[in-house]
Amino acid sequence: MTRTWQDHKERSTPWALGAIRWIALNLGRPVARLLLYPITLYYLVFATLERRSSKRYLSRALQREPTLLDISRHIHCFASTILDRVYLMTGQFEKLDITFPHENLPLKYSQRGTGCILLGSHLGSFEVLRSYAIKKCPLPIKILMYQGQNPMIAKILNALNPGLSDMIIPIGAPDSLLQVKDAVDAGNAVGMLGDRVMDEKKEKTVVCKLLGDDVVLPTAPVLIAASLNVPIIVFFGIYKGGNKYQLHFKLLAENIRLNRDRRQRDIQNWMQQYANLLEEQIEIAPFNWFNFYDYWQEE
Repeated sequence: MTRTWQDHKERSTPWALGAIRWIALNLGRPVARLLLYPITLYYLVFATLERRSSKRYLSRALQREPTLLDISRHIHCFASTILDRVYLMTGQFEKLDITFPHENLPLKYSQRGTGCILLGSHLGSFEVLRSYAIKKCPLPIKILMYQGQNPMIAKILNALNPGLSDMIIPIGAPDSLLQVKDAVDAGNAVGMLGDRVMDEKKEKTVVCKLLGDDVVLPTAPVLIAASLNVPIIVFFGIYKGGNKYQLHFKLLAENIRLNRDRRQRDIQNWMQQYANLLEEQIEIAPFNWFNFYDYWQEE
């Protein structure tokens, strides 16, 4: 049976997560980062599925057989971004060195009174944008997201800043799409992730190429942008190591029009362009890929 990302369960405990949060807030980031090494070792030894998925992915991204050090670096990179969510969600931006692009595309549209779809992925950190938009950049933003994965982590981190929950539009709510429309009509950027399918039995999908093989991607980002007549901007918050993050925006489409006679082909074409942008960033920052499951369905 093929495993999906939803089959992977949390390995931590509320006590352990709470202790890490306390250390991060009270003893500082340098001390908290020391904990990342035993955490990395724990996952390297005991998280068999995640370790195997990392190895398979890295063999594609690095185009060679990954070493144990490569896999360790991959896990450590992910753990680093989880730790930094504590500081991002509490507005402690001075602890992080975040490089913003010269042209803030979403803000440019927002200032015109036009919303947009901000299409992210599990490459890098999405929270860099969500939290940065609150304190440092006057960008009104809502996040369309699935809240059922990693509930312990979400609960403990969200408790740091309950106000962030006001930004969330939950996927699956009866009025989710109406909330998205209201948000873009008000000039908000609506962020969503485009590299995972929530439910392949219910959700419309297309097959695209990524790192040489087929992957299944959702059609929702393209369909929503086309129906609301708003731009799609692809976003990456790349972790550069240490305390450094770099934000990237890339306009995927100013206006998506789907031809009735070739509708499915048009949708597939737009999502393939998104996959191409993902691949470009993977080549630049291969250890930022945080899909620790059988993404290419090789099993």
